[in-house]
Amino acid sequence: MYVLIFFVAGIVQDFVVTLNWRYIAKEKVLLASLFSFLTTVITLGVLYSILTRLDETRSIPAILAYSIGVATGTFIAMKVKIRE
Repeated sequence: MYVLIFFVAGIVQDFVVTLNWRYIAKEKVLLASLFSFLTTVITLGVLYSILTRLDETRSIPAILAYSIGVATGTFIAMKVKIRE
């Protein structure tokens, strides 16, 4: 179950960071700032959880699941069209 949580967190985190870069490129300051904030909160929350709450045998699968989620989030975000 914890692996699924980290996978979903990776998807959400990278979806948000990809949208953040797209808003930066379009010079949408408020949206870029909001997505930057969300990216930081998610990333630090995941790292904190992996470093403090998981033992050695569960940390590696969590890191791998998070990494696969990040790659999936990038793919999804690149396919999403942003309306102006």
